[in-house]
Amino acid sequence: MNSSSMNVHPTALIDARAKVPASCKIGPYCVIGADVEMGDRCHLVSHVAIEGPTKIGADNGFFPFCAIGMAPQDVTYKGEPTRLEIGDHNEIREFVTINRGTVKGGGLTKVGSHLLIMAYTHIGHDCVIEDHAMLVNGATLGGHVTVEEWAVVGAMCPVHQFVRIGAHSYIGGGTTITQNVLPYSMTSAARDTHAYGMNKVGLERRGFSKERIAKIHHAYKILLASKMNTSQALEKLKSEPDHGEDVDMLIRFVEGSERGIIK
Repeated sequence: MNSSSMNVHPTALIDARAKVPASCKIGPYCVIGADVEMGDRCHLVSHVAIEGPTKIGADNGFFPFCAIGMAPQDVTYKGEPTRLEIGDHNEIREFVTINRGTVKGGGLTKVGSHLLIMAYTHIGHDCVIEDHAMLVNGATLGGHVTVEEWAVVGAMCPVHQFVRIGAHSYIGGGTTITQNVLPYSMTSAARDTHAYGMNKVGLERRGFSKERIAKIHHAYKILLASKMNTSQALEKLKSEPDHGEDVDMLIRFVEGSERGIIK
């Protein structure tokens, strides 16, 4: 990109090895380092810093003072060329920090598409954030965290390393998360950090049919409200005919949860 382009503010600094399409708009005092590859129509409002190796998709908005693709906050990191990848159509707000991966974690931090990442959110090294998730102001993800599609992490929530947050789940503000969060669940510190029910409103907004919601609700009654332990509840759900793909996903999630689940 020619820095004299009308889409680049004269105070912006772009490394000659960066790939920035002419359709992007780079605001005042932005710094784009080497090995950064940006898609079409991205907008850096002002004071945005991006380091590489980082690959960014199209139509992303970066707000002032966010720091993207910086080195991981890990004492074992010795400068290896690890990566960050970001998808398309994301809104990344003020003071957000997203770190590259580490060699021991696979070398990649991956952020999906259609995300709203609100101010002061931190996404640590080797995290995976899937499409349509929302991270509310001050959400703090330790390394190796997975946030599945359509999940909402509430304001000021610290999430422990290696935790998995299930699809379509909702975490209330100020909740400390140290174990895996069940898909479709609502979890809150106001309820002693328990899964206190199904995220029915969220599922309805995403077009889940009444039949699908009823099957998930039935599964949650068995898993959370019955007198059966987790193993017994899972066997009960497996034995029921036509329980559906959503319940199948819930069963697989629980069976694969090495850190345990919040019930």
